[in-house]
Amino acid sequence: MSRSTSIKLIECPRDAMQGFGRIFSTTEKVEYLRSLLQVGFDTIDLGSFVSAKAIPQMADTADVLIQLPLSTSATKALVIVANDRGAREALNFADIDYLGFPFSVSETFQQRNTRSGREEAIQTVATIQEQCLLTNRKLVVYLSMAFGNPYGDTYDKDLVLEWAHKLLPLGITVFSLADTVGMATPEQIHSLTEQFIKYFPQTEIGLHLHASPTGWKEKVEAGIEAGCTRFDAALGGVGGCPMAADSLVSNLNMEWLVHWLHEKGYNTGVDGDQLLACSAIAEKLFV
Repeated sequence: MSRSTSIKLIECPRDAMQGFGRIFSTTEKVEYLRSLLQVGFDTIDLGSFVSAKAIPQMADTADVLIQLPLSTSATKALVIVANDRGAREALNFADIDYLGFPFSVSETFQQRNTRSGREEAIQTVATIQEQCLLTNRKLVVYLSMAFGNPYGDTYDKDLVLEWAHKLLPLGITVFSLADTVGMATPEQIHSLTEQFIKYFPQTEIGLHLHASPTGWKEKVEAGIEAGCTRFDAALGGVGGCPMAADSLVSNLNMEWLVHWLHEKGYNTGVDGDQLLACSAIAEKLFV
């Protein structure tokens, strides 16, 4: 397989902030996100339109978005939604490029995350996708618990492929395989990513990996070897899904990922100086 020399990087401050121990002010978020928009990331996961009771950190997403210079940025904007109401709120913002929906192959986590079962979630995806097509946006379906789950629900990689095949007829063009609780092995990542690229050749396949400071590199390398060119990460490796477990497993560390990719000769579009400036802000913010 010939490998691409370019890697799309999706910076995820939303994922970093949503489970953090203190509430960030709107002003803090706007300052941080404005700086991130200057780095050169392909996409930034800016916030979510979900229940403020469930995720209080994201209650001010609308107030944040109206203060960001999205129309003049080459970086694409993504927000997470969990239902039709959230999607309609998000689509009021003309400069949002992507909506992201968390679809779990674990029934337990789907209920825990969106208060609906998987079959109902497919109907929600269909409704959101219809809105996206009408407004010329793209829907990213995050396949949560794609590498296993801690709840004892049935799991194997064929199950992940089965649900993806059910979603594909809706016109989904981006799947992101999510290692929600950081339990994937490099072998699993390589095998499942390779199969997704084989069976869904017209669909962009991404990886949203959670990992400890040791072992992250092997996971990324496995994804790249399988053909993945789209990775989510967060500055400082902060965050993880607060709906998934009592103790969060960190996101990939964006600074480490960029440095490693550049060492390997990959093009990320990231400006190193701007990345350092954002890192300095993040160090003060996430304390």
